Amino acid sequence: MRLDHLSYAAGPDGLANTAQRIGGLLGRDFTDGGIHPRFGTRNMVLPLAQDTYLEIVEVLDHPASDKAPFGQAVRARSALGGGWLGWAVAVDDISVAEQRLGREAAQGSRHRPDGTELRWKQIGINGLMADPQLPFFLQWEVPADLHPSHGADDAYALACLEIAGDPLRVSEWLGEPVEAPLEDVKVDWVAPHGTPGVIAVQIQTPGGLVRL
Repeated sequence: MRLDHLSYAAGPDGLANTAQRIGGLLGRDFTDGGIHPRFGTRNMVLPLAQDTYLEIVEVLDHPASDKAPFGQAVRARSALGGGWLGWAVAVDDISVAEQRLGREAAQGSRHRPDGTELRWKQIGINGLMADPQLPFFLQWEVPADLHPSHGADDAYALACLEIAGDPLRVSEWLGEPVEAPLEDVKVDWVAPHGTPGVIAVQIQTPGGLVRL
């Protein structure tokens, strides 16, 4: 289990403008990630060091976005003005999470602009919607060289996560200590009695530390 990526819901100015704004702060452009047909969403991505990446996602005017939990979660966060949606951990065997949560993972896919299809399974979005400090789980079904972090410039790295929540609650959700997927990332747990969720993310860039 390891930290895979962080999801940011586009604001009212839309996906491209949100990606341009955040990319401008970081000094790095996001790339078009493609459409998630089963979720009714689309994304833009920025590879980071240590096999992680940032994802900016927006909901589409598509029936799938009303049915799929991920589409519902993105729509709800964007309706609040956009911002950090949550974090995801990658696992080797998602059946462990399926057994613990008592349901099957959803199949996910998207085609990159070059036509390459990325496939994965994910579970835990309902938990994230109920308690946004909780990550969701995914198991990639593509070779490592197709993972969205591939080709990252190591000068851009996740330095710190600021999460409002309770690490014991997150550990319970993960089924193992929260330090396991976050061993290489500094985490500041803040406001344990406030509204839970990812508050901010600090990215190390060639120009210094940027807090988003």
